[in-house]
Amino acid sequence: MSWHDPIGAALPHIKTGDWLTLLLGGICVVLLTLNLWNGGLADKAVIRSGGKIFREVPLSRDQQIEVPGPLGVSVIAIEKRRARIVSDPSPRQYCVRQGWLQQSGEIAICLPNQVSVELTGSVKKYDSLNY
Repeated sequence: MSWHDPIGAALPHIKTGDWLTLLLGGICVVLLTLNLWNGGLADKAVIRSGGKIFREVPLSRDQQIEVPGPLGVSVIAIEKRRARIVSDPSPRQYCVRQGWLQQSGEIAICLPNQVSVELTGSVKKYDSLNY
């Protein structure tokens, strides 16, 4: 019984035009991915507490904002046109570990304390979950 390698057998049959088509297709996939999943720069941060807008702040001014929630105060930092949740009284600290947000459409949510910060701008980041 002999073993047959279908991929190795097909390689001699692939012509130059086939390789160019594969290369062009790969380049198109990379360019579409970069364009669809890039949210662009954000202009402002929308901070919510208890599901309601607490404050909208421009990212052009560095500041720290204290946001009250059911468990206590969450602290949000705005620096160098980015935002992050610096501290939060929630037990697992997922929103704090998320780090800096800098593109439009990015969001950090502290569910137990019902506090969130979302960056907005002229172009919203593509989100496959909401598509």
